[in-house]
Amino acid sequence: MTLDELQQTVDAWIKKYGVRYFSELTNMACLTEEVGEMARIMARTYGDQSFKEGEKHDLGDEIADVLWVLTCIANQTGVNLDKALKKNIEKKTKRDAERHKNNIKLRQ
Repeated sequence: MTLDELQQTVDAWIKKYGVRYFSELTNMACLTEEVGEMARIMARTYGDQSFKEGEKHDLGDEIADVLWVLTCIANQTGVNLDKALKKNIEKKTKRDAERHKNNIKLRQ
């Protein structure tokens, strides 16, 4: 699925099942919540914490939840994710072309 297809799929789902988009501010709060759920799994899987008995730990599902809400925010604010990501990669490439290669900390 391309980013354009993702945005179209989410929009169609919202129109068919979701009644309407939540407000931008509500979606920002939802994004924060979903990132927190993802962070919880990361901390327990790769950090020092352990899972509680019966605790859900499907990292892929949590990443998809984050992507879903980001896509909702992009749709309702008129951001084309494909164009925005390409522009962002170009910015990073120009800015960081040599920076990471020359970072001694990354060679360890």
